[in-house]
Amino acid sequence: MIVQACINGARPRDFHPKLPLTAQAMASDAAACVAAGAAELHIHPRGADGHESLTAVDATVLAVRGACPGTLAGVSTGAWIENDVARTRAAIAAWRELPDYASVNLSEADAPAVMELLRQRGVGIEAGLATIEDAERFVALADHDRVLRILIEIDIPDLASALAEANGIAAVLEHAEVRRPILLHGVDATVWSFVELARQKRWSTRVGLEDGKTLADGRVAKDNAEIVAAAVAFFRAGSAG
Repeated sequence: MIVQACINGARPRDFHPKLPLTAQAMASDAAACVAAGAAELHIHPRGADGHESLTAVDATVLAVRGACPGTLAGVSTGAWIENDVARTRAAIAAWRELPDYASVNLSEADAPAVMELLRQRGVGIEAGLATIEDAERFVALADHDRVLRILIEIDIPDLASALAEANGIAAVLEHAEVRRPILLHGVDATVWSFVELARQKRWSTRVGLEDGKTLADGRVAKDNAEIVAAAVAFFRAGSAG
């Protein structure tokens, strides 16, 4: 069980005053999150214009590694980032400062090809499952066991529906006898309920401004490190309150 810090995601600049958008800001923020107890980092590199970019991975990963030596750092490969299959593949193929792992959304048509390219490059894979259909597609892949972990990521605002989807995904994985580590997270209003579910299941979780800016009591956190510290304390204490 670990707490991973997801420090920025696709959030807009005005989402939170401490949202890190440059490589150096991400590196500084990542170091604060590690000091707060984060075991790993999930980052969405940004280009000079502030937009997400797979071509910015080298500079960002290098900066983060300098600030957090020895800490695993991962990135997203979301299709929306480059918004073009060929550009996505070309950017990944051109990486020189390789992340330790990269998230791949099974809802995206090119996911199997992206996963194979990451394997060829020696980059670990977080298989992102947002729906039961994603899970079914994942377990149907011949090489589904060749991933670093399963990322159950539920972007459904209604808690009851979100929990039902997460449990449905877990059931598909169990039926297929998938034995890879699982990291579970919600978004915004469901973040802390999913942190609690992860603790109950003895799965890992992630928190940070990519997923939400509030603490369990509803207060807006001052930064990523405060959110991470709260989740780590929760995991250690075994109680949300």
